[in-house]
Amino acid sequence: MKRSIKGTPDKPRLYVFRSNKHIYGQVIDDTRNKILITKSSLSLKNSNVTTTYANCQTSIIIGKLIAEECLNKGITQVVFDRGNKLYHGRIKALAESARTAGVKF
Repeated sequence: MKRSIKGTPDKPRLYVFRSNKHIYGQVIDDTRNKILITKSSLSLKNSNVTTTYANCQTSIIIGKLIAEECLNKGITQVVFDRGNKLYHGRIKALAESARTAGVKF
């Protein structure tokens, strides 16, 4: 799946990985092989935002954080890469929250 989806400097790739305990999001420019932005539920451990990290509410928070960082860096469009996972549950929650925050894909 990753080989067919490529990110460019104008439209980088938003890669989402879901594990049993956490969710991760990275904005990647594949032409330069650089990770531009990375956010995960691991970064929420020090804050008192949530106590569980493997639910849709955490995914919504991570999606908003990724979108805010993208807009701060001038990235308005991305290519969504869900990996080998279904567009359902936590992955869908992250994608929808990033869309509502202003990132287009």
